[in-house]
Amino acid sequence: MARQKQLEYSEFQGAMLDEGKRRRKAAKIIAVLEHFRGPLGGLTVGDVGCSAGFIADELSKVSGHTFGVDIDVPGLRRAADRFGATVAFVCGDGTALPFPDNSVDVLVFNHIYEHVVDPDAVVADMHRVLKDDGVLYLGLGNKLGIMEPHYKLPFLSYLPEKAADRYVRAFGRADHYYERFRTRRGLRRMLRAFHVWDYTFPVLATPQSFAGGELFPGAVGRAAQAVLARAPRAALRLVLPLVPTYIWVATKRPARPAGAALPQPPQPL
Repeated sequence: MARQKQLEYSEFQGAMLDEGKRRRKAAKIIAVLEHFRGPLGGLTVGDVGCSAGFIADELSKVSGHTFGVDIDVPGLRRAADRFGATVAFVCGDGTALPFPDNSVDVLVFNHIYEHVVDPDAVVADMHRVLKDDGVLYLGLGNKLGIMEPHYKLPFLSYLPEKAADRYVRAFGRADHYYERFRTRRGLRRMLRAFHVWDYTFPVLATPQSFAGGELFPGAVGRAAQAVLARAPRAALRLVLPLVPTYIWVATKRPARPAGAALPQPPQPL
């Protein structure tokens, strides 16, 4: 059976309506973008896969013009009802974004690619609409992350399609496993037209710099953060293939982070 688009994702994935969590994610996204590029004031910023609009709403508070794009009609209705005065919400397919070439300063594509039928086509169209000096923020789940984030089942994303379907059914999570993750190498191929900087370890090692304090709660968490901040880069590279989520910033032309030095600096891919 051909894979179908998830037209009403917010109706069956409650996490999209968790306002507090979505706004915390937005704060991290904004902090990463501002470390890379500087303040977003006056810029045109878009959230591709915006759903109920919480991240787009936060982006609108620091940018010039903000829009959100999705095929999730119920989510877009909620977003427009609450935030339509400050954010332009558009029902549109990411493979054919309704914007001219070279017209957008910043795009956000946060944990969306695994839900998209053709993520390579979406990435290509984001490349098209970004300005030559534009910036793309990417939150990317890793196929080799141990715990699958949607269904909370270990090694689910490792399995072939039919075996994964049986797995989620056996634990009563869903009728079939829809998501399609890629490895770090596969993600880099997906973004081969971009120049990419990896912010994964900077965010984990210095969460206070990226509005991510909840990443390491308690004394154990603070100890883990301290270890990451001092760990040799060679040691961190060894664990990169298994990190569950990557935080990357991509540009069409070569560029460098503009922000202050960090214990674990961003690395070019």
